[in-house]
Amino acid sequence: MEFENYKQLWDSKAGSQADALIAVDGSSDESIVQSNGQFTAAQVIAALDIQPHDRVLELGCGVARIGRELAAVCEHWTGVDISGKMIARATERTAHQNNVSLHQLNRTSLEMLADNSIDKAYSIAVMCHMDKEDLYLYLEELKRVLKPGGMIFIETWNLAHPVGWKRWQYEVNHWSGSDQSVRKDVSRNQFCTPDEFELYQRKAGFELIQTFSNSPWVQCIATNQMDAANIAREQQRIEQQKDTIAYSILFGEMFEQTIAVIYGVIHPREAIEFINKHQDTAEAELYRPFVEGIWNGNPQQWGEIERTA
Repeated sequence: MEFENYKQLWDSKAGSQADALIAVDGSSDESIVQSNGQFTAAQVIAALDIQPHDRVLELGCGVARIGRELAAVCEHWTGVDISGKMIARATERTAHQNNVSLHQLNRTSLEMLADNSIDKAYSIAVMCHMDKEDLYLYLEELKRVLKPGGMIFIETWNLAHPVGWKRWQYEVNHWSGSDQSVRKDVSRNQFCTPDEFELYQRKAGFELIQTFSNSPWVQCIATNQMDAANIAREQQRIEQQKDTIAYSILFGEMFEQTIAVIYGVIHPREAIEFINKHQDTAEAELYRPFVEGIWNGNPQQWGEIERTA
């Protein structure tokens, strides 16, 4: 089925709570989604130094996988998403929290938020699905709503990394074999080099504090009108927290294996065997249920999943 816009596509993926969880995390198991949300929330907390008095915004919140965890440690968490159905699922998952606001996006605008009203903002695994025009317009909007001295933490695919390039090549190969008489997938994966991603932020009015690009993702922390002394202090703090913020080499390796499974290059068994070699790591805990979910979802191709003792 072809979709005309982001909203149609993501609404289609959120027909039920289970479907929505799978769409954003690869698992319908609430406990797994919470565990993965805690992993990413820890990255955001470390990157932005989230404090109890902070008002925090997530662009592209989905089912509040991350926001549900962050709302517990900040004054107020706001989630925005293009999909009304995703917002409905996020509302269900945060119903027990009284410091949460959720809004559906109608266009590339944060018009529901006032100027200088947000302390910290982030967007994870979202800008990689945006056309560059939308990415830049949202950056301008983030700049508008962020308080002076506030910070953002954003990421996208890293075209300059070997695994990032390989991931992009899958997109090229897919398009090569597609019906090119119709438009490309409206939420297809998009890629930037680190320099390009930083350029968009600078042109939108941000000053870069730190960029991590030694993985298939470019991760940037930037600020709105922070003085030089505070930028230096943030850089020192972030350096101390980089092991929590930046994706590890192992994370990237497991990602590479997982993508190879998705595109039919290797059997899920091979990825699980690699994960088993690192079974006591946080990365293994994240990737195992995702790969097993792929295997379980397609027994016609892969056979029944093999359980180990």
